[in-house]
Amino acid sequence: MTDTVVHGLPRWSLAVPPLALVVLVLSWGRDLGVLLLIVVCAGLGAAVIAAVHHAEVVAHRVGEPFGTLILALAVTIIEVALIVTLMASGGDKAASLARDTVFAAVMITCNGILGLALVAGSLRHKSQAFRVHASGSALAVMTALVTLSLVLPTFTTSTPGATFSSAQLAFAGVASLVMYGVFVFVQTIRHRDYFLPVATEEATIQADGDDEDAGVVHAAAPSGRVALTSLGLLFVCLIAVVGLAKTVSPKLESAVESAGAPLAVVGVVIALLVLLPETVAAVRAALRDRLQTSLNLALGSALASIGLTIPAIAVASIWLDGPLVLGLGSKELVLFILTVVVSMLTLATGRATLLQGAVHLMIFGSFLFLTVSP
Repeated sequence: MTDTVVHGLPRWSLAVPPLALVVLVLSWGRDLGVLLLIVVCAGLGAAVIAAVHHAEVVAHRVGEPFGTLILALAVTIIEVALIVTLMASGGDKAASLARDTVFAAVMITCNGILGLALVAGSLRHKSQAFRVHASGSALAVMTALVTLSLVLPTFTTSTPGATFSSAQLAFAGVASLVMYGVFVFVQTIRHRDYFLPVATEEATIQADGDDEDAGVVHAAAPSGRVALTSLGLLFVCLIAVVGLAKTVSPKLESAVESAGAPLAVVGVVIALLVLLPETVAAVRAALRDRLQTSLNLALGSALASIGLTIPAIAVASIWLDGPLVLGLGSKELVLFILTVVVSMLTLATGRATLLQGAVHLMIFGSFLFLTVSP
């Protein structure tokens, strides 16, 4: 054990984050050749795996739903910083970057991550239980946030195009921050028990048995020192994930242009890479029959993406030049409405099956296809 674990953490989990940062430093700003591209992709994958491991260590220490909240907030804060940086240097070409990124995050989390978790969990456990009042309230907040921030700009008349006036943008930013803040308060303090995995109750009954999942749930919690170490390494991993994703984006742009696809494809691919840690964590939780944790990750990531990005963009717009396009087009509106309706039906029963996961994945596939072929 001593040759594979150091201070309560596996050696590989301690080595991967700094190595990923080294790869990021060596590749930043360079034209990636074949060999360096392979190294960057390998570093990206390793950083994702390490991020999921450290997120699970922190989650085990602080308990649910704080663990999933930490991962969602960490990814979103770094993603917001990346968006603002790209908008500051992109000029008019980046006018719709925030909208495209946020909408891609919503579709990825509510259909891609959720669909994968439902399918993976259902294949192993046939059907899984979750808490309707928790997931339903998260969906309600997400629907309100997207409508106020991304749908209304298409229909307002104070400014031309799918944009907000300064006053409207400020109101949308404040409303988004307030709604997300209230949701976090309810999730972590007022009604924390609503967001606990249903499997926790079953595992408690079987705590003295030989059940494998019960052993996972009731393993000794890591010490505070180990949890703080994992929290720091989690942020290092996430910085590496975002940075390496940004590093490979020029190659992605070249490939997209060569294929004649819209440049919006690049934003979707980058969003997929950035959300990889949450995707892996959600699928692993579903495989352990902890679907509520998967739902907390998927819906929580969507809420964090909107609730933090819109206020940040509202503040950044004070010094950013050029228009800020937030309103969704007709194609995106149809996909969003379909996502909300199907999600309502999925979350209404408290039980998840393979069929529901397949439907969400098909909607996600439609989003990807229509992004490539609008």
